[in-house]
Amino acid sequence: MRRYSQQKRFLFAVDCIIFGYDGQELKLLVIQRSFEPFKGMWSLVGGFVSETESAEGAAARVLKDLTGLDGLYMEQLHSFTDPERDAVERTVSIAYFALIDIKKYKQQINEDYHPAWFPINKLPELIFDHTKIVELAKEKLRYNAALHPLLFELLPAKFTMPQLQSLYQAVYNAEFDKGNFNRKLLSTKLLLKLKDKDKLNSKKGAFYYKVDIKKYSAGFKSFLNFVPSQHVNSVL
Repeated sequence: MRRYSQQKRFLFAVDCIIFGYDGQELKLLVIQRSFEPFKGMWSLVGGFVSETESAEGAAARVLKDLTGLDGLYMEQLHSFTDPERDAVERTVSIAYFALIDIKKYKQQINEDYHPAWFPINKLPELIFDHTKIVELAKEKLRYNAALHPLLFELLPAKFTMPQLQSLYQAVYNAEFDKGNFNRKLLSTKLLLKLKDKDKLNSKKGAFYYKVDIKKYSAGFKSFLNFVPSQHVNSVL
């Protein structure tokens, strides 16, 4: 194999920010680091990119190793290139964020990683620059969720409007008026009302809804500017 002369080598890695929703709170999945430095401390899920794979392929592999599943919603976030970001040696990392329904995938999570879910606004101290990575991922999630209905990726097959409102409030760390929230969501025509109700969390019961897959797949134009601009931090 030919190589460029007089060029130093460095490591290439991926880090995965995994957001999950359990029906009550938006959470982040982190693992306990199994080796030094910082052994036993909390870390994002990640790994090194091999010579035979792309960054996207490496991120998908890392997610499958952890969850046992393919096809999770995944989006590239940013590249992190600070020469001092890794205490061991120069490591460039491309970060991806993924969205999963915690209840759906709970049984598949690989316990070998010593994983734990933390509320997104009550995170433990993370190694290296992982806190910075998470904060940027939160901003990107807020920005994208205001334009497109990607938060539905976090929900079970059927859900209630209170559950959906709780999710949006967790993402934006803000309160939304119930009437306005319901009206704007229903105006997108992306939801189908079901006949059954959730009677466990209220006496009256709340109707279940599901996503209209055809409209969801066709495009997101009806969802533009759903969230008020004052709640969105632009990352452009």
